Amino acid sequence: MKVSFENPDKINGLLTITVEDDDYKAEVEKTLKEYRKTANVPGFRPGQVPMGMIRRRFGSAVKMDAINKVLGDELQKYIADNNIAMLGEPLASEKQQPQDLEKDGPYTFMFDIAVAPEFDIKLDANDTVDYYEITADDTLIDSQVEMFASRMGQNVEADHYEDGDVLKGDLRQLDAEGNTLEGGLTVEAASVMPKYLKSDDQKKLFDGCKPGDIITFNPSKAYEGSNYELSSLLKVDREKVAEYTGDFSYQITSVQHFEKHAVDQELFDLTFGKDTVKDEKEFREKIAEGLKAQLALDSDMKFLMDVRKYAEDKVGQLTYPDSLLKRIMKQNNKDKDQEFIDKNYEPSIKELSWSLIRSKIAVALGVKIEDEDVKSAAREMAKAQFAQYGMSNVPQEYVDNYADELLKKKEAQQQFVDRAIDAKLVEALKGVVTLNKKSVSLDEFNKMMGE
Repeated sequence: MKVSFENPDKINGLLTITVEDDDYKAEVEKTLKEYRKTANVPGFRPGQVPMGMIRRRFGSAVKMDAINKVLGDELQKYIADNNIAMLGEPLASEKQQPQDLEKDGPYTFMFDIAVAPEFDIKLDANDTVDYYEITADDTLIDSQVEMFASRMGQNVEADHYEDGDVLKGDLRQLDAEGNTLEGGLTVEAASVMPKYLKSDDQKKLFDGCKPGDIITFNPSKAYEGSNYELSSLLKVDREKVAEYTGDFSYQITSVQHFEKHAVDQELFDLTFGKDTVKDEKEFREKIAEGLKAQLALDSDMKFLMDVRKYAEDKVGQLTYPDSLLKRIMKQNNKDKDQEFIDKNYEPSIKELSWSLIRSKIAVALGVKIEDEDVKSAAREMAKAQFAQYGMSNVPQEYVDNYADELLKKKEAQQQFVDRAIDAKLVEALKGVVTLNKKSVSLDEFNKMMGE
């Protein structure tokens, strides 16, 4: 077998492999003998079919498989042995000539190889990058106290309606004269939140109402014909809501007003676990502690974004084998048209450039990812998802189990690998580059991120 590699412009590679008969014949004979042991041919017992017949029936397919295996193995071996920084997968070369596999070898196969551009990047104390430290000020802590009090709040009975309250009552369909329609639609204990009605005229009908009042309103006008909301209120299929365009009477049986939880010991226990904090001062300190950890993650995220911009500018514009990479992109998106390739090529190249730069920085800093790092990234994701539902004191066992479930999803595994790389890279970079630390409030930080 002969292998040659041409790479005159450093990014477009041509790998040529010449396969001789001796490179695959032994494998073909071995496979055909295995076929003979189990071949089911009328008139012959298994294992007794003449070898010539086996060769005529299966020889071509087995030969093709053997050659493909030799090619695949040699391709990967040559690329690995020669440290070729290949992008994507090898493609059959546009220079490839047809090969007649029915004839004896040798056979010549040519592959186009996209090679990553060569560049250098080094970050050290001579490189200065902004690092924004977000302060957990009283305003932010106040908002968190308000959030926890709202999460633990509840509805209480009220004697009259105020904006945002929930009404419960009985709905009855009316006829054209305003009387209860015989055999018409009735919905008991129907919930209405006037604040979210789309029609201001209909909304005003509920101002100052109280239990026992009977309001005449038009649900179809109130929700401006929204099938989803009407279906939910009237308890009918969405396909049938168009049948109910008239007025309904609504006899209010209850007005429920939402009250936030008092900032007391019960709230402290519900939020952080029984007897974890003793008073409001400790409650605020505990909140600040949690905010500090979360805000540090936000600061690190912004820092990595700034490092990316700094490193990309330092490296400059990279040159790629555009034509070949577009062919590879098309090969990987066979169901997409050329417009998709043209639209998405530049964004994909931008991400590819950062991936190459990030990888080179990580190698230079000795950043290595272990399985435990990936699991840790999944645990952080699990904690964040629990926190979204106000579950800030979840036992570690539940976090670990949820993280394990997340890791079972193949489409999410690379996400956790990337998160693990980013986390370790940030820590390494903070100890290498010069940090230009800036203190900002969360509002200032969010405004900056929005821009």
